Amino acid sequence: MTDENENPAVEEESTESVDQESLLEQVQKEAKDAQNKYLLLLAESENARKRMQKEKQDLTKYALENVLVEFLHPLDSFSKALTIAENMSDEVKNWALGFEMILGQFNQVLSDHGVVAYTSVGKAFDPHLHEAVEMVETEEHEAGTIVEEFVCGYKMGERTIRPARVKVAKTPTKEEKETSKE
Repeated sequence: MTDENENPAVEEESTESVDQESLLEQVQKEAKDAQNKYLLLLAESENARKRMQKEKQDLTKYALENVLVEFLHPLDSFSKALTIAENMSDEVKNWALGFEMILGQFNQVLSDHGVVAYTSVGKAFDPHLHEAVEMVETEEHEAGTIVEEFVCGYKMGERTIRPARVKVAKTPTKEEKETSKE
């Protein structure tokens, strides 16, 4: 009879140990889930911080870019006015020399911010770099070649901030060829 009394105690101990093991596994699983959630939130927080930092940098960069673009047209006009001064009196030429130095300082500021002018005459038309304002039918130049530049284009890094305004060559139509032969 003693054997029968001992069996329920052993069964009770094994059941208790199984319950403790399953409870331990459950607690470990919950701890692992909490740790994974923490790491996920930490990663999301870090990504949000980096994204906000990049957005701030981009905003500053584009704000600077917009201000610099606003100066390009007056600087172009200033430069064109100085080319006219070459045909003037010596006194005007002396004034123009001073203004050329000032223009050089403006160009240096643009250069310091990564803004560079590019030339287009003789190159193939690229809609990312050029704005076609006129087309001319000619056999002297290959179709799609830029034959004249009205306004200089500018880039800031790899980004075009002002496309060059250009005249582009195109192949003469048959009517044009026949009229020119007569």
